[in-house]
Amino acid sequence: MTLSNKQKQHLKGLAHSLKPVVQLGNNGLTEGVLAEIDGAIKHHELIKVKIPTDDKEEKTLIMDAIVRETGATKVHAIGHVLVLYKPSDDRKIELPKR
Repeated sequence: MTLSNKQKQHLKGLAHSLKPVVQLGNNGLTEGVLAEIDGAIKHHELIKVKIPTDDKEEKTLIMDAIVRETGATKVHAIGHVLVLYKPSDDRKIELPKR
């Protein structure tokens, strides 16, 4: 799914007050963590994931893997936090028109 800048800005505004729903631990990105992210995004549509690593390349690889495995759209990434959006069948979030 491709989002326009206007839609991304809208989602960033909605995500601003959210707390990270999932936080990666010492084991990194495991099947269990991916299942948790997938379940959370199906329920909420818009979530934050915290990736506590200081290695920039590793963080980028983890973020790309999460996006690829969940089929979600990366809205924003700042610091250690990744914002993901994936519409559910009964859409809770109404996106602005392009």
